Amino acid sequence: MADESSALGQPYEIVSVQRAEPPPGAEGPYWYRYVIAFEGTNNIHGCRQGGLKAVTRAVEEIVAQLNERQLAQVSKPRRVHLVLEKKPRKANSGFWNIG
Repeated sequence: MADESSALGQPYEIVSVQRAEPPPGAEGPYWYRYVIAFEGTNNIHGCRQGGLKAVTRAVEEIVAQLNERQLAQVSKPRRVHLVLEKKPRKANSGFWNIG
């Protein structure tokens, strides 16, 4: 999974989805722990209840949304160049009327 995402230029990728014990305070069967990597340096860890296919699809959707969000932030211009038009001055405004 990691090599495929990196080749496509996606900064977020699924590292693993593995069966796990329920998190503290949670009940019920079929818990999975997942790891999502960001550019290979930072990891997001999470837990989700459900079947392996459902959890994997949900994590894939999370990764897709994170990548869309990242792409939107990268494509936005970082600096804005504003060009202000000069307002024409009145010839004789009367404030400093000399003459």
